[in-house]
Amino acid sequence: MSRATAAAAEPLANLAYPDALVTESAPGAVVTVVGVDAAGAPPHPALAPALAGAGLVVGAARHLAAVSVPPGVDTVLLGPLAPAVRRLSVAVAAGVPAVVLASGDPGLFGIVRRLRAAGLPLRVVPAVSSVAAAFARAGLPWDGAAVVTAHGRDPRPALNACRALPLVAVLTAPGVGAAELGAGLIGWSRRLVVAEHLGTDAERVRAVTPEQAAAGTWSDPHVLLSIADTAPAGFVPTDVTPDRVATGGMRADNQPAAAPAGGWALPEDRYAHRDSMITKSEVRALVVARLRPRLGRLVWDVGAGSGSVGIECALLGAAVLAVERDPASAATIRDNAATHAVDVRIVVGRAPEALAGLPEPDAVFVGGGGVDVLTAVVARRPERVVLTLAALDRVAPAVGLLRAAGYTVEGSQLSAARLADLPGGSIRLAATNPVVVLTGERP
Repeated sequence: MSRATAAAAEPLANLAYPDALVTESAPGAVVTVVGVDAAGAPPHPALAPALAGAGLVVGAARHLAAVSVPPGVDTVLLGPLAPAVRRLSVAVAAGVPAVVLASGDPGLFGIVRRLRAAGLPLRVVPAVSSVAAAFARAGLPWDGAAVVTAHGRDPRPALNACRALPLVAVLTAPGVGAAELGAGLIGWSRRLVVAEHLGTDAERVRAVTPEQAAAGTWSDPHVLLSIADTAPAGFVPTDVTPDRVATGGMRADNQPAAAPAGGWALPEDRYAHRDSMITKSEVRALVVARLRPRLGRLVWDVGAGSGSVGIECALLGAAVLAVERDPASAATIRDNAATHAVDVRIVVGRAPEALAGLPEPDAVFVGGGGVDVLTAVVARRPERVVLTLAALDRVAPAVGLLRAAGYTVEGSQLSAARLADLPGGSIRLAATNPVVVLTGERP
């Protein structure tokens, strides 16, 4: 074996399930997982010999109906996974080859993860996934897209990914599909592509607004594509054709939710602002750390001012909703968000009234407003609340309010002194105003 070949082989020894690793020389029965093409292409040539030698075939009803299972071969109709996994484990232990039929690429949010976790030896023959087929039907590139799932889990992270990123594919589930996700995207500048029954005679692919998706009735299974709206005014959704659906903006580094290459806690001069009404970078660093922004979370920036806190949360992958009472400041937030190439939904209005009806946040930054605003925020029960206070007489009431609402509170007073030049080449320290940062965390 050459040194290069040996180096390439070394990572195999570190696989999470080394006993399930299949090589050409591996003895015993294996489970062959074969993808059924979501684009409607014929089955992979490997399927026929795998079925011919199988003693057990597992699949959903539509997949079993689409292939020729030899007479006398046991079949298991997929419903709950646990019984099927037990049958497969028994077959492998008895030396009986098995075939599992799955949708598209079974390694993409598919059954491969569950079978690997059970320690089963696998061979995987993928087909075109439903995600790839949906983008192909829409005539869109998807190398910068995020792929998330709402199947069998809390749908809010998938919804917040659609709110935060310009191009997202969502694998849906009954009750958590285009209607529900569309309803959650109303107010965000998005167009949606709903791809139903891909690869079948019943296939339908439609471009719709979030409002139309929410009002529609959609067949399962379907895939949802969420696209940042770059359409001209007056766009009317229609059947999908490549010239009618434009791709949302992509990050140049091909990382849809990576930490920003330019960093965060940026200097104030990286943002437009009025009369120094901006959270200073030293304070912003701690505030953003306390908010814990990431893909799948929704952050409110209440009393957003220049929008610097919300924008930096968006740079770290969070969906952001900025509430600002001053229309001129709201316009500044919009310009700053565009400068930093992030999507921030802006609500112009005075808190707490403007908070009514907004989607539930995971974390909230309160940069402005009094006790009534903080009261309204904690009533929504976000996991974390972060606020900055310059006036010391406001600290004790805020701490008391958070504790009374069941939050554990910690706080710090931040004072910074920045280097400043003096005539003659000397340097001094110029103090910034001290600020108290309070963090409330719900147990």
